[in-house]
Amino acid sequence: MVDCVVRRPTHQVMVSYQERRVLVGGGAPIVVQSMTDTPTHDVKRTVDQVAQLASAGSELVRIAVNTPEAAKAVPVIRERLDCIGCDVPLVGDFHYNGHQLLTQYPDCAQALSKYRINPGNVGKGDAGVKHFSVMVETACRYDRPIRIGVNWGSLDQAVLGKLMDANQAKAKPEPVAQVMQEALVESAIGSAKQAVRLGLPEDKVVLSCKVSQVQDLIAVNTALSRRCQYALHLGLTEAGGGTYGTVASTAGLAVLLQAGIGDTIRISLTPGPGEARTREVMVAKALLQSMGLRSFAPQLISCPGCGRTKSAYFQELAHSTQQFIEANAHQWQERYPGSADMKVAVMGCIVNGPGESRHANIGISLPGAGEADTAVVYEDGLRKAVLRGEDIEGRFQQMIAGYIETHYGSGA
Repeated sequence: MVDCVVRRPTHQVMVSYQERRVLVGGGAPIVVQSMTDTPTHDVKRTVDQVAQLASAGSELVRIAVNTPEAAKAVPVIRERLDCIGCDVPLVGDFHYNGHQLLTQYPDCAQALSKYRINPGNVGKGDAGVKHFSVMVETACRYDRPIRIGVNWGSLDQAVLGKLMDANQAKAKPEPVAQVMQEALVESAIGSAKQAVRLGLPEDKVVLSCKVSQVQDLIAVNTALSRRCQYALHLGLTEAGGGTYGTVASTAGLAVLLQAGIGDTIRISLTPGPGEARTREVMVAKALLQSMGLRSFAPQLISCPGCGRTKSAYFQELAHSTQQFIEANAHQWQERYPGSADMKVAVMGCIVNGPGESRHANIGISLPGAGEADTAVVYEDGLRKAVLRGEDIEGRFQQMIAGYIETHYGSGA
């Protein structure tokens, strides 16, 4: 039962922009993040994509800040987002030269609501320590939180080397994969402690250990959660695309979320040709809602179809109903609080149709093969209407909208 999920205790990090405050950790709802794939210096494309991601439900949007041109563009992007009423906080993704960009372009540092740093990518030895310190001090100056990220590609090689040497000296060395997992955890916690020593409050730190394999993700973040109280960001660093990427991401994250681990998530999908970047946001929201951890829109329950279904019409109706819900979910959330918790059923025959439809807030049971050509609609377990003839789709959508207004409106 989802009611048994107990979120582990964490510091609560606030990421804010103007009046918009996004809380991460400390028992706050799990936050959905995403990242643009546009060149940040291309202001128009970046603004458009940030707005699309925010409209889809991304509560934080990360943008790459990798060149002087990108850093100069950040405050312009923020200004144009403000002009179109998009107040989503922006997270700056820094690698290699972040210490230079944050100090040379203070307007960029101010326009961002959060910085994302991989300490393993800021330099080696004393230079790396100095560069990391500059970025932390900048965050302190502007009162910004930092997400400290560690992954296979940016793992501190000094930490890994130390652990590998110690492991080889053991009478029975541990598997190399286990040592590498430990290196990720030690590197993340060590960098967080260093940031705190430099003056960054613990409630300004989010940790992230991202890998590309599901079992590694589960093992590393389970260990990390046992050894610190920093808020944690979850995600596979390269999940892939299509069905595999979606399944791999949800498989790994669901195990951790069910254990109460994780405060913010990103589903890092490779978009298919012509596929919208917003797909990763929709998958993240569906994951959280399917687990009962958050509600974003009325949930559609529909059957897969079988030899008893009369035609493909129930598939068409399920598809159009899903589109209707997605198109209206945002305004329903604003006007009718609580409506995102409701369930809508579209069923294809008499075997499961009436039962599932009665169990939903509102459901329709279409006729199967050999059944009378009628569609019965149920509301809260009671038979509400029988639809026949043309435009069943339109009339059912009107009934959904009417149910929401009646049951979740101000007079409800």
